Amino acid sequence: MQKVSLFLFIFLLGICAKGYSQAAPPADFFAGKWEITITGTPDGDAKMVTNLIRKDGKLTGEMKDPTGKRTEVTPITKVEEGASKITIYIDTAQAGEIPIELNKVDDDHLKGQLMSMFDTTALRIK
Repeated sequence: MQKVSLFLFIFLLGICAKGYSQAAPPADFFAGKWEITITGTPDGDAKMVTNLIRKDGKLTGEMKDPTGKRTEVTPITKVEEGASKITIYIDTAQAGEIPIELNKVDDDHLKGQLMSMFDTTALRIK
């Protein structure tokens, strides 16, 4: 009976220790400044800079032209995010709401497509 009691004690102690030793929550990977490059558009390659900010549990922000040629900002209407994928929906006057799908490549790079047609990459701005 003592062996069973000792086994149960060690087993429950192990369960308690595992329950309290949870890893820290993962960092908010997609939040921050990103330079997004869209290649092969009819107007040539386009670069946009966005600062994704988490408000009320959701990512939001706006996209700006880093060269200053276009002074108006492009609003981000919604963001869908997964563990290693993000889809940013932007509102344009010409085409309405269009998606930019990006997948995580490494800690500072994303790769995907705009409207499933134009190759898109993103680089984290530090």
